Amino acid sequence: MKLIMAVVQDQDSNRLLKALTEHNFRVTKLASTGGFLKSGNTTFIIGTEDIRVQKALDIIKTNCQSRQQLVAPVSPIGGNTDSYVPYPLEIEVGGATVFVLPVEQFHQF
Repeated sequence: MKLIMAVVQDQDSNRLLKALTEHNFRVTKLASTGGFLKSGNTTFIIGTEDIRVQKALDIIKTNCQSRQQLVAPVSPIGGNTDSYVPYPLEIEVGGATVFVLPVEQFHQF
């Protein structure tokens, strides 16, 4: 048995949840925050048998593609403004960060 933890952008979370449940994966969905943009993320926790791990990874990959987004940089406060760029920057966002962990025991009460 494996435990899959996938951190995805909020924009992808509903589509991913629907796809996982349609393929009979049991999923726990947690709100999370972090990353460079300090924007909302969703962390999915999925427990599954070893033989279904690749299917879960394929579903995550299909539903959580990275994309380009314009962001306005935050101006420095009291610091050196020589390197400050006052116009929006295009950065890559989205995708998924996935951890697959072995599960030593599983209990359901």
